[in-house]
Amino acid sequence: MRDRSARPPRKRKKRVDDGLRSSYPMPMSKTAEIPADYPRIETAIRYLAAHAEEQPTLSNVAAEVGLSPFHLQRVFKRWAGISPKRLLQLLTVEHAKELLDESASVLDATYEVGLTSPARLHDHFVALEAVTPGEYKSGGGDLEIRYGFHDSPFGRMFLAATDRGICRLTFPSGDEQRDEIAGLAERWPRATRVENKSATAELARRIFDGESREEPLRLLVQGTNFQIAVWRALLSIPEGEATTYSRIAHAIGRPRAVRAVGNAVGANPIAYLIPCHRVLRQVGALGGYRWGSTRKQALLAWESARLEAAG
Repeated sequence: MRDRSARPPRKRKKRVDDGLRSSYPMPMSKTAEIPADYPRIETAIRYLAAHAEEQPTLSNVAAEVGLSPFHLQRVFKRWAGISPKRLLQLLTVEHAKELLDESASVLDATYEVGLTSPARLHDHFVALEAVTPGEYKSGGGDLEIRYGFHDSPFGRMFLAATDRGICRLTFPSGDEQRDEIAGLAERWPRATRVENKSATAELARRIFDGESREEPLRLLVQGTNFQIAVWRALLSIPEGEATTYSRIAHAIGRPRAVRAVGNAVGANPIAYLIPCHRVLRQVGALGGYRWGSTRKQALLAWESARLEAAG
């Protein structure tokens, strides 16, 4: 077994920073404006992705979003610390391929040093616990689940948590909010479910706040042994990295189960914290995402921008 601590740090390719390193994206707790920015960001991303080959100008994108070029530039910088032009570069297939090339050995190295322990995942920021077979059979009979809807840098977020950890995190559209509550009841039929936004507010703040990692966020999931193995593998992919379904299948010792890995990734109940958005197709294409391909692009670009801004 290799000692990962002895390995030299992997060098990331230097990129032009557009003079924006001082515009490091602020944690959600320090600005109330970021959540309101996302609908415009999403519209701009759709436009940029659809017209990438035409290399649209800032004025083109601004017209699509309904803002002046000056205000669009400001919204982008406030949201992720980068310009629309830089975001366009981060949305290309070439950037996705670069992520895959740079991240090729991440899962192998992670598993070699035994980082499959629930307490040592996701850069020590997230700890995952699975319910026992008895708890699964009981349908969560001994649990109280508190839930609420909160703003996030990626739009409206549904968050549900128990005393043992977060059990659901999704990005529902307006029409899907009732479905989320119904889905929670279906998943945990015997649990006591209480809408309590104030109880989940601190967790919501910490999820996207890079400065609040003194203790890990705990997750409580229920799934098959195979699904949980896949979710643990996802937790091993650091921010700003990416992998493929095939590499995950190899990492969990099931190299022929690529399709099953894809199904397990799609069944992920906890968005962002179990980072299924960091799984791409072998050729660099995004692949599916249950909360929309545009949001997947936004998540990947936002994380890459944060790393660039951090130097």
